[in-house]
Amino acid sequence: MSSDSSLGQPPQPAPAPDHEEFLVDRDGDRIALRSYPDPVGAPEAPVVLVWPAMGVRASYYAPLAAALRAAGLAVVVADLRGTGASTPAPSRASRYGYAELAGDVGAVLASLKPRLDGRTTILLGHSLGGQAALLHLALGPAAPVDGLALVAVGLPYWRAYPERRRLGILAGTQLIHCGAVALGSWPGWGFGGRQARGVIRDWAYTARTGRFPRLDGVDAEAAVRRVRTPVLAVSVDHDQYTPHGTVDFLCGKLAAAPVRRTRYTEAESGARLDHFTWVRASAPVAAQVAAFAAELPPR
Repeated sequence: MSSDSSLGQPPQPAPAPDHEEFLVDRDGDRIALRSYPDPVGAPEAPVVLVWPAMGVRASYYAPLAAALRAAGLAVVVADLRGTGASTPAPSRASRYGYAELAGDVGAVLASLKPRLDGRTTILLGHSLGGQAALLHLALGPAAPVDGLALVAVGLPYWRAYPERRRLGILAGTQLIHCGAVALGSWPGWGFGGRQARGVIRDWAYTARTGRFPRLDGVDAEAAVRRVRTPVLAVSVDHDQYTPHGTVDFLCGKLAAAPVRRTRYTEAESGARLDHFTWVRASAPVAAQVAAFAAELPPR
C-alpha cells in the first residue's frame, strides 16, 4: 500500500492568480494591462494606474503593486506601447512618439471606466511613463484623474544635470537619436530597450531644448503649464538617469498645479537605490502615494 498521505483527499484548489492580464485595442495596436485585485475589504479603494519607465516591462513593478495594495490602494500596471506584451514591437514601420503614448493613457482610462467610476484615480508614472501621464493631462484637461504621482520623473535637459555630466548627457542623447534615425528604430544598445524612432526623437528633443515638443499641433510646453491636477513628485537617491535636479526642472513647469515635492532617500529605504531598484524597496513610496490619495480634493 502506498504511503502517500494525499490518497483519498479531495483535490486542492489552485492558488488564485495575483493579477489578471488583458489588452486594450488602439486601432490595431494593443496596450497590455496587469490588473491586481482590490485590497481585501476595500472595494472602493483609490485606484493607481502605473506607467513604467522606457523599456521596462509591467512585470518589473510587481513589488510596487504589492506595496501599494498593502497601503490600501488598488493597482493596474500598463506596458508602454511596444514594450512587454504591448504591441507593435518597434520597427522601421513604427511612427508613434510622445503624442501616441499620451493617447494610450486616455485609452486605458476609458477601458477601465467601469472600475474607476466613483473612485479616486491616480496616475503613477516612472520616468518616461510619468512624462506620458503628464502629457495626457496636459492634452486632455478633462481627464478623469484626481492626482498624478511622479516617481523618478524629470526632464532629461542636459543643463539640469550636475555640471560635470552635462556635455556627456547632451552628446549621448543626441547620438542615440542619430542612431534611431539611421537604423529606423532604436535597438536598445545599452539604454532604454528597443524603441520607436518617434519616441527617441521626442525624448532627445527634451534633452536638447529643455522643452516638450509640439504634439499633434498642440504646444505641449504651454499645455503642461496649465495642468491643475495635484502632483506628488518624488526623486530618488543615486538616480543615474533622473537626478534630483531634473525632477526640480520638470516641477518648475507645473505653474498651475499644486506640487508636493519629496525625496526618497537610502536612509528611508534601508537599501541601495537608483533609477530602477527603488521599485524593489517601494513600501515608503507606496505610503506617500496612499497619504497623497487620502488628501486629494474631490474632482
